[in-house]
Amino acid sequence: MADSAGAFEALANPTRRTIFELVADRPSSVGELAQALPVSRPAVSQHLKVLKQAGLVSDRAEGTRRIYQSDPEGLRALRAYLDTFWNRSLASFEAAAKENA
Repeated sequence: MADSAGAFEALANPTRRTIFELVADRPSSVGELAQALPVSRPAVSQHLKVLKQAGLVSDRAEGTRRIYQSDPEGLRALRAYLDTFWNRSLASFEAAAKENA
């Protein structure tokens, strides 16, 4: 499972973020991603490696190609992290509303 710090660090790079958004829209091979980006296939592969290590993408073999897609578990870890802030904000709002009632 991904940790949120590693996921945010991976997504801090604009090219990796774009790659992640592309595979979230549609599973893709390295070649397909490289065609959509101004970077080489080896660079795309390196970015995918970082995203995979962060738990944000997974891959599967399809013939001689690897197909990459977003990993729901990694997204769950990010969402859980962000939800803690949402829940704290709601609790603070509720406390302030009760104080001023």
